[in-house]
Amino acid sequence: MLARPQIHEHHSHAFRSSAVRIGMVVGMGLSLALTGWVYVANSISIFDRGSFERNLVAAVLIGTMALFPVLRFIREPADLLVSSLVAWGILTLTYSALSLFSWAIRDWFTTFQFFMLGAMLYLIAATISWIGTCIWKARAAHLAPPRHKAS
Repeated sequence: MLARPQIHEHHSHAFRSSAVRIGMVVGMGLSLALTGWVYVANSISIFDRGSFERNLVAAVLIGTMALFPVLRFIREPADLLVSSLVAWGILTLTYSALSLFSWAIRDWFTTFQFFMLGAMLYLIAATISWIGTCIWKARAAHLAPPRHKAS
């Protein structure tokens, strides 16, 4: 009987992490929303009259999607930071690519400024999550009943 050849699947350890996977999915969603926003703003003249509403809808959509890593990992500050920075990094790469084609984007932020804007907001969220987690664990340890040895 012939032996089956061993197939070794080499998956990176990073892709096993739910934080990285969620960050990639959210980053792709954010990138699609940003690309759609820029496309509609620059190519479809029907929406020129309602530019405030168009921009408001796009900003709310992107803001809501950007909250997914925060809401998912609110009690896990390290995963929150990893997931959110992966997502924002993917969005930053899309922003950089879009700035090659649309000169108006460059007037708002450079690519580095855009990355730092999101990174700082996510760092603040991760810090608040970390402080909350520390307080939660300290209260849980303080409220735990003392363990006495039976005599």
